[in-house]
Parts: sequence; structure tokens; C-alpha cells
Amino acid sequence: MSIRVNLDRVLLERRMSLTELSDRVGVTIANLSILKTGKARAIRFSTLDALCRELNCQPGDLMTFEHGPGEGHDED
Repeated sequence: MSIRVNLDRVLLERRMSLTELSDRVGVTIANLSILKTGKARAIRFSTLDALCRELNCQPGDLMTFEHGPGEGHDED
């Protein structure tokens, strides 16, 4: 299982820097960078809410699910 974070793409589309987003949502640049690189283990709903509000997007715009190598679709 793999959750891919698309924050880079959304920031580029919005012509917004990570620094500007950090200022707007009150999350450190370091924590946003961890999220952006896909190294985050969790995200608070309040952070996701703030990101979606400031980026004018849906949670699905920021994250997508992709099957990892060797993972198939479970069909019963």
C-alpha cells in the first residue's frame, strides 16, 4: 500500500511556495517538507483541513492511493 502526496503539483498549479503555504496554515516548513516528500507517517485532520482551505482543493487532490510493487487487487 502506498499513499502518494501530490503537494508539489498542487503548489505549482497554485503558484504558491512552501514558505507561503507554511505561513498561511501555521505548519512549519520542515513538517510540510516531510509531508511533501511522502515521509510523513500521519496527518492531522486539522492540518488537512487547513491545507485544503488555503489551496482551494479536496483531500483527494493532495493524496492518492497506489498499489505498491507486488500488491494486487483483492478480489473476493
